Amino acid sequence: MSAVKLQQQPPFAALCTLRRSVLTVAIVTLVSFTYLSLKSLHSPSLLSSPTTTSTARSVQPSLPEDVDYGDGDNAEKGVVLERERNESDDKEEDDVYHFPKVFRLNYEEMLKRFKVYVYSDGDPKTYYQTPRKLTGKYASEGYFFQNLRDSKFVTDDPDRADLFFIPISCHKMRGKGISYGNMTVIVRDYVEGLMSKYPYWNRTLGADHFFVTCHDVGVRATEGLPNLIKNSIRVVCSPSYDVGFIPHKDVALPQVLQPFALPAGGNDIENRTTLGFWAGHRNSKIRVILARVWENDTELDISNNRINRATGHLVYQRRFYRTKFCICPGGSQVNSARIADSIHYGCIPVILSNYYDLPFNDILNWHKFSVVLKEKDVYQLKQILKNITQEEFVRLHNNLVKVQKHFHWNSPAVSHDAFHMIMYELWLRHHVIKY
Repeated sequence: MSAVKLQQQPPFAALCTLRRSVLTVAIVTLVSFTYLSLKSLHSPSLLSSPTTTSTARSVQPSLPEDVDYGDGDNAEKGVVLERERNESDDKEEDDVYHFPKVFRLNYEEMLKRFKVYVYSDGDPKTYYQTPRKLTGKYASEGYFFQNLRDSKFVTDDPDRADLFFIPISCHKMRGKGISYGNMTVIVRDYVEGLMSKYPYWNRTLGADHFFVTCHDVGVRATEGLPNLIKNSIRVVCSPSYDVGFIPHKDVALPQVLQPFALPAGGNDIENRTTLGFWAGHRNSKIRVILARVWENDTELDISNNRINRATGHLVYQRRFYRTKFCICPGGSQVNSARIADSIHYGCIPVILSNYYDLPFNDILNWHKFSVVLKEKDVYQLKQILKNITQEEFVRLHNNLVKVQKHFHWNSPAVSHDAFHMIMYELWLRHHVIKY
């Protein structure tokens, strides 16, 4: 008998057959999953089941002990009313935050767990440990130093620390007449001393370390130590993208002129009859243009220089009370204490500065309580403001009142004030570091 030789398929044909089989299985699987998904979406049991997993914060509210809603239907109605009341309160505050529930949960977690170790090196009588003062336009730096020292965030055990604070004050150096060049040397020598004395910097090359400075010269004083710029968290009042500020790593410190001369404004819309206001030094290009274009306008109150105190007591501050929109152009740096002034006095800040990472920008939605413009918009400034309807203005103003607490410094610190917001920003950044 002669052997029968089976005819073999060419390799290419076998491969095509295999591909068709795999494709057929994939299509069948996709159709099956699609069918099951659509069926589950329309299933009443999934929509109304009491065992459905809730979101992180959507916990069933318990009824207050002193409220008796009775039995049956009345009790059920009571639960619904209580839930609606809580949701209404949350929504009223939620308008100004990007992710309100996440913020609330993380904030509470921060209060419970966040710990900072403060290096004890350095003589407090020179440039270390203590603030220079709590007044003036660089007071934010001083308040942070003091508030941190007095807070429960500080730990004496470096092994429990989430972050390490480098307590050197460039503002104190400035007050003692230290030149920029010598500041760079002092900062470098101090940090290098910490590096050689302790093991903590070297574990992460400084990525879990931070320092605070409000004076712009303090930012430049770090240039003698590249890893301090590249790795460490810099909490600064001049957070400009074009001078090395890194938003996901660094923190924008609000510049707040302290003390405020007058009480906080707000809920006083009927008194605000002036469209826009600005008065100040022409120490930047945008300020020069602003003054040149709008100085003689009849609806915008634009002064070519600071208001002379001889014209009356607190005339400058009182103008914030009667103005709808306060213009906040950048000065020698992108930032301006005028932003915090505007917020405090209830005047909608109009941000007119490029490359500015606004304070708490990843927490607060600035578009809900301010007007954020590019510098090129200065030529259309009046029309932009007039195009904002009264309804939109009222909404902006009401939201502005909600965020005032975040831009106030207190001694001692209080919940959700500027100090706690900065600590929250640091808390967000400490999660990046693992070693």
